[in-house]
Amino acid sequence: MIGILGGIASGKSKAAALLAGPTGRVLAADALAHEILRSPAVAERVRARFGAEFLDARGEPDRTRLAERIFAGPDGARARAELEGWIHPAVRARIQDGLDEARDARVPCVVLDVPLLLENDAQHGFVGACHALVFVDADEAERDRRARETRGWRAGEVARREASQLPLAEKRARADFILTNNGSLDELERACATIRDALDARRA
Repeated sequence: MIGILGGIASGKSKAAALLAGPTGRVLAADALAHEILRSPAVAERVRARFGAEFLDARGEPDRTRLAERIFAGPDGARARAELEGWIHPAVRARIQDGLDEARDARVPCVVLDVPLLLENDAQHGFVGACHALVFVDADEAERDRRARETRGWRAGEVARREASQLPLAEKRARADFILTNNGSLDELERACATIRDALDARRA
């Protein structure tokens, strides 16, 4: 199993898919968290805690407004901890189910795309199960540009959100492999292939 580390908008999800390859499986925490956030039970908690204005026209939590509230609003850290307390346990359970299913199906490579893999290891213990940790490295300016173009974030939003996470230098130091992603998709594909070859050699 491979664990993906890196900053926001560094390209972790694309790298995870390339590392998993056509026969592997990616377990992506963000996708699972979005599903759980849209569930009726969590939507009701959001309405009760933050107000109906934090739900969209479909009655689902408005992710953009919630992000503004928990990263910049009053008592944001407390609000963020509450929201994560509703979502993270369910995400961890689904990831564990996915790991169990992959093991039973003899999936050759599982990649964990979990943004807070190191930060929350005391709760889930997935880091110790990883055979390798890969840090996806991209320049801060490039990551900020990507976030503005693909997510509609304001300039500087990446740095602001990362302030609540472990420093990137610490994540980088914990990694077994560094994957630079400042260039083209072809370059990323070649870099991922090199890491896959190195991991295959370890297992041989």
